[in-house]
Amino acid sequence: MRRRRPGIGAGESICSPMISIADYVQYDGLGLAALVRQKAVTPIELVEAAIAQIETHNPALNAVVHKMYDVARARAKTELGHGAFAGVPMLLKDLLAAYAGQPLQNGSRFFHGNIPEEDAEIVRRYKRAGLIVVGKTNTPEFGITGVTEPVCFGPTNNPWNLSRTAGGSSGGSAAAVAAGIVPVAHGGDGGGSIRIPAACCGLFGFKPTRGRTPSSTPFVIWQDFVVEHVLCRTVRDSAALLDATLGPALGAMNTPPPPSRPFLEEIGAPAGRLRVAVTDGSLLGKHIAPDCRRAVADTATLLEELGHDVIPAELDHLDWPAFAEAYVTMIASEIRADIDAAQRRHGRKAAFGEFEFVTRALSLIGGTNSGNDFVSAVRTMQSVGREIGRYFADNRVDVLLTSTLASPPVETGTILPTGLDAIALKMLSRFGLSSVMRLAGIPKKVAADSFEFTPNTTPFNLTGQPAMSVPLAWCDDGLPIGLQFVGRYADEATLFRLAAQLEEARPWSGRRPALPGA
Repeated sequence: MRRRRPGIGAGESICSPMISIADYVQYDGLGLAALVRQKAVTPIELVEAAIAQIETHNPALNAVVHKMYDVARARAKTELGHGAFAGVPMLLKDLLAAYAGQPLQNGSRFFHGNIPEEDAEIVRRYKRAGLIVVGKTNTPEFGITGVTEPVCFGPTNNPWNLSRTAGGSSGGSAAAVAAGIVPVAHGGDGGGSIRIPAACCGLFGFKPTRGRTPSSTPFVIWQDFVVEHVLCRTVRDSAALLDATLGPALGAMNTPPPPSRPFLEEIGAPAGRLRVAVTDGSLLGKHIAPDCRRAVADTATLLEELGHDVIPAELDHLDWPAFAEAYVTMIASEIRADIDAAQRRHGRKAAFGEFEFVTRALSLIGGTNSGNDFVSAVRTMQSVGREIGRYFADNRVDVLLTSTLASPPVETGTILPTGLDAIALKMLSRFGLSSVMRLAGIPKKVAADSFEFTPNTTPFNLTGQPAMSVPLAWCDDGLPIGLQFVGRYADEATLFRLAAQLEEARPWSGRRPALPGA
């Protein structure tokens, strides 16, 4: 590894990294922080490496939508403290998590020029851990969809195959980490938005227990389904960053019991003999691709080889169609409230086209929901959630295994409405025909179709259980397949121990996409 170039003073700008890119991409976040502590590399050199990677790969990926180079360079030259990630560059998802003085656009044209005046609590904790934010990443408008294809910034491409989706809504963060731009990047998960892009991009994506990390908003959004954490390549980075950020924001409504010890101490600790329920099916959809079914079966065999007890999961008795329809009802009402709040904050009505037609259509549906519709939907979801909790307890299940997605990452542009469906939604949203949408059964159709690619993640946002996508399989054509593991409420420790065991049995962090210029 190369050291600081002689003659460069502390006040001078370094325009090229003094750590080689070949070296930089070999380390996870904790590894880079160790180099900083050992004075083998400086924070400014790591920032320059991250910047060089953005400039090299972002034109093909479209993962980073706002660059914070000057801010990052200035912060790298300050006292960063003794946090576990001091000096390590990261990226921040451009949704919810405000960074003072930097744009927060939420994937939306309506938020152009929106500049928060103060940091979100989770950003303050990232800074306290010593992380340096070098930019903000692409996300769908309001984080609604499981793919990252906003009109505002254009689609993010998958590093493993540039014609495929990187997933969503944290797709920009996932693509950047998979490409080696940064070792960790922020994400948020309200229906799978950490786990989905992790599965698409071959990363480790962990959704903590509800309330484990602070919300970036002063109010509960999506009925408290949303949890913020990171996407990364190694299990230990995820555990250490959860240690650095855990704890609710002031006034939080849901606070899980604290862990018995730091999550980083779970890495390498004995996993014990776990009782793992397995399904290769689709909870909210109709189909699972053969590659994903094979991955589930292969993972179940691996779990048995590691000494765990594997049993078939029995979840077919739950009313999944009712859950899906209730979720869409809730999201539509939340989106309507989001748009109304945004218009009040900006002091004007949005012009047609400032919100995407899918967003506007959902908002119109939400506007026709009565208070009774909304409460009934929430109660339906809560009933399903109670049944899931009862299943874990009655069957003494430690972990549930599913495929994260219904298929490997799909072609960009194939998930969002197209053709006649898109034309119909555009026309109905253009003229505000929400009553026609209901008469045409559009809410039910949305509920029936929305989860075909992402059928297995959303239920566990409802229950608040920790869940993770682990990159244990790849297709014959080189695309990653994520396996989802769901733990008991507030039991992240078991998942981290199991993840570390799987990482040792089938290492994945050294596997890299072959990007141009890499």
